[in-house]
Amino acid sequence: MIDHGNLLSCNLCPHGCGANRSMVRGICKTPDTPLVSSVVVHRGEEPVLSGEQGVCNVFFAHCNLQCSYCQNHQISRNSITNREWKMSVNEVAEEICGLLNRGISMLGFVSPSHQVVQMLEILELVRREGYSPRIIYNSNGYDSVETLRQLEGIVDIYLPDFKYVNPELGLRYSGVADYPDVAAKAIREMYRQKGSSLLVDNDGLAESGMIIRHLVLPGYADESIRLLKFLAEEFTPRIYLSLMSQYYPPVGVELQSPLNRTVTMEEYMGVVEVAQGIGFRGWIQDLESFGSYQPDFSRSNPFE
Repeated sequence: MIDHGNLLSCNLCPHGCGANRSMVRGICKTPDTPLVSSVVVHRGEEPVLSGEQGVCNVFFAHCNLQCSYCQNHQISRNSITNREWKMSVNEVAEEICGLLNRGISMLGFVSPSHQVVQMLEILELVRREGYSPRIIYNSNGYDSVETLRQLEGIVDIYLPDFKYVNPELGLRYSGVADYPDVAAKAIREMYRQKGSSLLVDNDGLAESGMIIRHLVLPGYADESIRLLKFLAEEFTPRIYLSLMSQYYPPVGVELQSPLNRTVTMEEYMGVVEVAQGIGFRGWIQDLESFGSYQPDFSRSNPFE
């Protein structure tokens, strides 16, 4: 069972750094209390998640990956601190309940891999108040299988990224050469729990399942195609895939070519054609989506 004791020698994520987070901040530089940048209604998730009401998303700060191109870099960099971030489970739970009280049925935890204990403590308080939202675990895919097993029966919808199948890209852009192996094992565990089906209610909102996200990077369309073929062979072509074109060079972040530009039409459509040919179910973003997903976490609602 995952509880606060796990933070005395932290092994929540695949780094397994063993930090006593009540005293020392490990690789993620996160304490044993929550580190939350925003609790907001987000309407930009997949339609089966957002619906008309949107998702109540909890954006955890810091991350167990440090991707050079992260679109949430204002909060994901482990070197960043912000006194306005929420560090109390009670405060976070209170804000969540205020939004759920509007009739929102989805509660998403974004980048939770390094704060799973805090996530569960927050969720316990929300449930004590009488709310039973569907839980979305929205992660970068660099998750511990052991931790995921403890979430079985708690998480309703898994929403992992799958970024690369090439270890060199994992090391170059996310700082971990074992990303492909770790993410594949994590998604395999999510698949064991949820299978390839996505159960929806009468309103078209997801009740249970897994959606794998993949962001096409400029200059790496061939990598995306290899990744899609891997997913089809490793799991099934019938899994739910969310193929994303929304990459843009984050403002204020200096990147080398090819990540200093957006994805071209030729690159993206080549990946789309392969995805459609394989027969994945799910969603394909319009190429122009990069212009509509540029959050600013200095605002109270980064998406407005």
